[in-house]
Amino acid sequence: MLDIIRNNKKITQIFLALITLPFAFWGVESYVRNADVGVGVATVGDAKISRQELQSALREQQDRMRNQLGGKVDPAMFETPQVRRAVLDSLITQRLLAEQARQSKLTVGNEQLVQFIAAVPSLQENGKFSKERYEALVAAQGMSKEMFEARLRQDMAMQQLMLPVTEGGIMGQVAFGRWLATQMEEREVAEARLLPEAYVSQVKLAADAVQKYYEANRKQFELPEQVRAEFLVLSRDALTAQTVVGDEEVKAQYQSRTDRYKEGETRRASHILIRAGKDAPEAEVKAAKAKADEILVQAKRSPADFAKLARLNSQDPGSAEKGGDLDWFGRGMMVKAFEDTAFALKEGQMSDVVRSDFGFHIIRLTGVRPEQVKALADVKAEIQADLKREAGAKQYAEAAEAFGNMVYEQSDSLKPAADKWKLELRQTPWLAKGGKLATPFDNPKLVAALFSDDGLKNKRNTEAVEVAPGTLVSARVLEHKPAALQPLEAVKAEIEKRLVRDEALNLAIKDGEAKLAKLAKGDAVDLKWSPAHSVSRTTAQGLAPDAVRAVFKADAGKLPAHAGVAYPGSGYALYRITSVKAGVAAKDDPRGRMLAQQFSRLVAEEEFAAWMASLKERYPVEINKAVLESKDR
Repeated sequence: MLDIIRNNKKITQIFLALITLPFAFWGVESYVRNADVGVGVATVGDAKISRQELQSALREQQDRMRNQLGGKVDPAMFETPQVRRAVLDSLITQRLLAEQARQSKLTVGNEQLVQFIAAVPSLQENGKFSKERYEALVAAQGMSKEMFEARLRQDMAMQQLMLPVTEGGIMGQVAFGRWLATQMEEREVAEARLLPEAYVSQVKLAADAVQKYYEANRKQFELPEQVRAEFLVLSRDALTAQTVVGDEEVKAQYQSRTDRYKEGETRRASHILIRAGKDAPEAEVKAAKAKADEILVQAKRSPADFAKLARLNSQDPGSAEKGGDLDWFGRGMMVKAFEDTAFALKEGQMSDVVRSDFGFHIIRLTGVRPEQVKALADVKAEIQADLKREAGAKQYAEAAEAFGNMVYEQSDSLKPAADKWKLELRQTPWLAKGGKLATPFDNPKLVAALFSDDGLKNKRNTEAVEVAPGTLVSARVLEHKPAALQPLEAVKAEIEKRLVRDEALNLAIKDGEAKLAKLAKGDAVDLKWSPAHSVSRTTAQGLAPDAVRAVFKADAGKLPAHAGVAYPGSGYALYRITSVKAGVAAKDDPRGRMLAQQFSRLVAEEEFAAWMASLKERYPVEINKAVLESKDR
């Protein structure tokens, strides 16, 4: 709902994307301003952003990502300094805007708020505001109406505050022309690659290089703590699969729900359409109507030729080639005017010209299937599946608590639970602590229980952990390997290979830089150049961003010009620039229009950034780095 406001203005939407993380509503200052909730992680003017607010924002983002990714999100990624700072910056920006909105005395009146809410299409039913839909939306946000509407007012006030800034920037034509010329300038470029593999034979490692690397990087060669475990999965799906449904149950279900298996009346029709949209000019509508009337005369004169007339005249590409045939349809599948006419005709009858939002139709009814109840044989499989799902869900609800109790009370074995619920007792391969594990051990709570002291030392069953909706898992350690340092002999070859590769890479980069220096002096250098191709800043033709920057940074006053780029891990690349074509955009060039929009956004972003900088001067921002980086969260 709050996103609807942000979509009203395109540039405003861009900035809302820049300054807020996807999970964040605009903060309502009145709800948090006077709350004393512990040590602040930052202050904005006189307002404090508490540690609890930051944690809440991180949890909301985590929940959103979990929903988007199907429940598979590593919580640790939200505790990185980069993510925590990004979330905090978003909260700071929100607080700055809230403070400025308050100082500017921007308000949204009740009438304005009511008009906005009533006009939202998703909150309407049959063209009228639906109180039920509105209440469902508010409930889905987990808020009271008062808080929801307060936040909505805040969002609308924010838009009032931001629009003059985000849409007030003026794009200077001279500056734009220069920028456009640089973006569309084209350079003819050939490439020569210096790969590390070509320098391996030149590498000579010191006798103690491997030993020194091993001692300096022992952590790299530690094998993590590992366990091998057995586990049980109690799932709603497994219990459903075990359920057997008899024919008598199916028959009883069918007889008790006959209405569910009714098929409404369906009809089959062919039509000829002459297009004239509902907003078409009057002259176009009259011409379309006249043509439809003319075709109707022909069709009524010779009904047998209806399919031929449809192929020749109908402007509905989906049905014209099929002689106008629309196949079978029920009520609610066609536009109202068409449906009303089709369901009023008798089989074989042809309509007069009918107007709809698409144009003018001539309809011929070709078949009628009266309402009927599906036979039991036709719906037996569907009923069986429904009954099995219902039974499986009921069994799971009854079994979940008992399963949890049994694996806890009989903690030295999973076999009793496996026997009781006819579950397969499975075993894992070795699982490394902190590694990327397959389902269901990608669940942090289950892994933590497995590697707990109780799990490792006493080899007791873990608690029953819900790893997904309708799925419980309990596991028990069978074998345990503590973390251990691999001996030098086991990793010697790997280290030597790594050191040789690194040194070869360094040699390739040094040689590339030396060759570039010679080329700059005009000296001849033996290189294998690729065929030349044209590149621009907007059309890189396979060049990496660093390469594009280097190519266009090179002084092309005297050709050929040269540039070079070191590629970490893959060597060095030299580029020869043989020609330069000035950037000019034709009036009908779509790239010019796209770049104009991009430049406009850049100007607006600069304006917005400058405005935010001024707000930070007006309402000083201080970040408590000790709290932000504290592990005690």
